[in-house]
Amino acid sequence: MDSNNPEFVSKDHDIGQVPMTLAKYMCSLKEVALLLLVLALSNEVRVNGERGGRQCGANPSLKPRPHSVSILEFGAVGDGKTLNTLAFQNAIFYLKSFADKGGAQLYVPPGTWLTQSFNLTSHLTLFLEKGAVIIGSQDSHHWDVVDPLPSYGRGLEVPGGRYQSLINGYKLQDVVITGNNGTIDGMGLTWWESFRSHSLNYSRPHLVEFVASNDVVVSNLTFLNAPAYNIHPVYCSNVHIHNISIFAPPESPYTVGIVPDSSDNVCIEDCTIATGYDAIALKSGWDEYGIAYGRPTENVHIRRVHLQASYGSTLAFGSDMSGGISNVVVEDAHLYNSKGGIEFRTTRGRGGYMKEIIISDVEMKNIDTAISATGYCGSHPDDKFDPNALPLLDHFILQDMIGTNITIAGSFAGLQESPFTNICLSNITLSVNYASSTTWNCSNVFGFSDSVFPKPCSDLDNPSNYSSSYLSMLSMKGKTMVSGSVSMKK
Repeated sequence: MDSNNPEFVSKDHDIGQVPMTLAKYMCSLKEVALLLLVLALSNEVRVNGERGGRQCGANPSLKPRPHSVSILEFGAVGDGKTLNTLAFQNAIFYLKSFADKGGAQLYVPPGTWLTQSFNLTSHLTLFLEKGAVIIGSQDSHHWDVVDPLPSYGRGLEVPGGRYQSLINGYKLQDVVITGNNGTIDGMGLTWWESFRSHSLNYSRPHLVEFVASNDVVVSNLTFLNAPAYNIHPVYCSNVHIHNISIFAPPESPYTVGIVPDSSDNVCIEDCTIATGYDAIALKSGWDEYGIAYGRPTENVHIRRVHLQASYGSTLAFGSDMSGGISNVVVEDAHLYNSKGGIEFRTTRGRGGYMKEIIISDVEMKNIDTAISATGYCGSHPDDKFDPNALPLLDHFILQDMIGTNITIAGSFAGLQESPFTNICLSNITLSVNYASSTTWNCSNVFGFSDSVFPKPCSDLDNPSNYSSSYLSMLSMKGKTMVSGSVSMKK
């Protein structure tokens, strides 16, 4: 303490002044301790786990495959009119024979390559040269229909099956989709029109989907005009997505960039995404189907991303999260020109959890609602869901953020039966515009804050929450936040 400060009490002051000054002193100690604990907890993850297990810490080495063929060798024509599905299928069938010989590469040279859906194989690299554009057929009859995912029970948009994605991998090992900034274009306009007119027979396809696959890499490509999702790893492990660009126009309905879904050990880095709905969305199943399947999305590391989501959120958690979402680290994110910045979504009947999430080093610009969490978002697949399956939201750290031209700083609406707990906000400065007179909205949320402007609602700035919340967070020390990677040592 500074002896020149008028609040400093020397031993010569009247003893009657001590209780008031001591109380102020103890309060300041509490604030300092709070800040130190935030730093200690985040640094524990940084140092011991190298920030989220460093799923992004070691880039996978894309070694040249010992065997390589060109799609031209199988009769493909890159004129944008000739249907090349059979050429892709035959090439991949041929390359499958090299799986036990170090794998193989399918080379796609410059040109516009029209195709229907096709399946990849293990130990394969699909390489798109600069100027190579794979485009999806706009005729829905060219798209196979597959069963719904078991953790969803039905198609997301229409009950029943779903159109198969353009490029697919099922129960594969060691698969790479990369290139010299080649392009995959879903030609989504006809799908968007069918969605708007409610004329879909089945749920829309995605551009790339991997199901129950391990050691997947997607890199150095541009993705355009997806019918729905762009990249969808579901039930996968060890997924590395880096240096890609994704674009869909603002009016494209519910187009989403990258969707890790019931997957673990996922890295997303150095990506630029601008979509009609969410840029990156973490999911893990829908109501009773997701609960029964029981596979969480966990151990996710996202860094160095530029995200825009015209009518959704740049970084979304849920609302389909019935299998759980945990152990997520996001850092160095730039969010701009979007309806939502960071959003956690759930509802009654979801069950599951979202917990142990750290988001830091975020810059926001031109965002309607910077930070939000709601327990009232999303529909149900059918009437078989359990309304008593309540979601848990617990242990979030959001720190080191700055925002300009923000309309609403934060909105938290938890469920009365299952409030959102242990929400830590630290070192956040949001420049709020004058479009709204309310900067924060809160209900059924408990947490604490330090150095946050504008000042959050009292439920997030209550000294009484200090002890129980931080003791709870400190109890995480000794656990493994990211299995085999982040050791929260005592």
